[in-house]
Order: sequence, then C-alpha cells, then structure tokens
Amino acid sequence: MIKVGLTGGIGSGKTLAGEIFRHLGIAVFNADNEAKIILNNDQELKHQIENIFGEIYVNSEIDRKKLASIIFNDKEALKTINSLIHPKVRIQFHDWVKKQVHAKYIVEEAAILFESNAYKELDITINVHADELIRINRVVKRDNTTEENVKSRMKNQLSDSERIKLADHTIYNNGDRMLLPQILEIHHKILNMIK
Repeated sequence: MIKVGLTGGIGSGKTLAGEIFRHLGIAVFNADNEAKIILNNDQELKHQIENIFGEIYVNSEIDRKKLASIIFNDKEALKTINSLIHPKVRIQFHDWVKKQVHAKYIVEEAAILFESNAYKELDITINVHADELIRINRVVKRDNTTEENVKSRMKNQLSDSERIKLADHTIYNNGDRMLLPQILEIHHKILNMIK
C-alpha cells in the first residue's frame, strides 16, 4: 500500500483536495481533525496541557482561541504542544492504516506534514499551493478573523517555497487552474505505480 501525504499552508485548499481524493474512493486520514479529537478526549493529555498552560479547557473542551493566542505567539509553547499531541496522532494514524486492508493507496492530510517529520513515513507527498494574499483572504472570511491573526499562524508554518521544494507534487489553487484535473493526474500516476 502506498502512503501519500497531503499538505499545504493555511487557506491553501488542502482540505478541499482531501475531499476530492475521498470522492475518488481513496481513504483519507485527517491528522488535524484527529489532533482536535485527542485534545478533547485524551484525559492524560488534558492534564499535561493544563499543568503547562493553566485553565485552558471549558466544559471539558479545549478553548481553541485561548490555545491559539498562546501557541501562535510563542514558538516554544507551540513546540511543547506539538510534542505532546503528535506522537498520539502518529499512533492513531498507524492503527488507521492497519484497517485499510483493501486500499491501493491512502492519503494522510496534515497541515504540518513536513514540520512534524511525519512525511518521512510516507511514500509520496503532495503540496497544495495558493499565493499568500489569496490564502489570507480565504482564512479571514472562513474563520471570521483578522489578517494579523492569519499572518501569525502562517509564521509558524514552512514557507511556500520550502513546501514546494520538499513535496513530490504541487497542486496550484489560486483559482486560475481547476483542482480536479491536477488531482486526477496525480491519482493516475499513483495507480500506475501500483500496477
């Protein structure tokens, strides 16, 4: 089974690309969603996080705005939270992969695929790229947030040029090229590798 990583900067459209892979019948593991589930349900992790960051849970749900205001303004805090969550996400991913017994290939969708070194476990990596201004505008609208908030989150991700360099394939999503043909081309390349 071929393991494919799907990543992209905030607002690039990687989740939309993940949905397209799902519609093609490919199993997709969303690492970011899994991290959110773990943050809210893993009691051991909750205690660790509260010991480090204080009262950050409201009615047993993480206060995501409060957490974001801490970790996106403090690189050490971000490293700490990632070091707590990512090993647990990796375990969930490995368990999930074992269940995909009939899959020709699977996709792991993750915002920080390269930053977390998760890409090293995968066979192929795909980056979804959109110009920074387009990404900022998308996230401001989507999250009802400010440009400054989006830029501070972007500072904690790899630059577009670094992601393009590291990825095996890049899908361009500025709105001037259709996503589906680009994804289908990669999909067929992967299927041809399996034959």
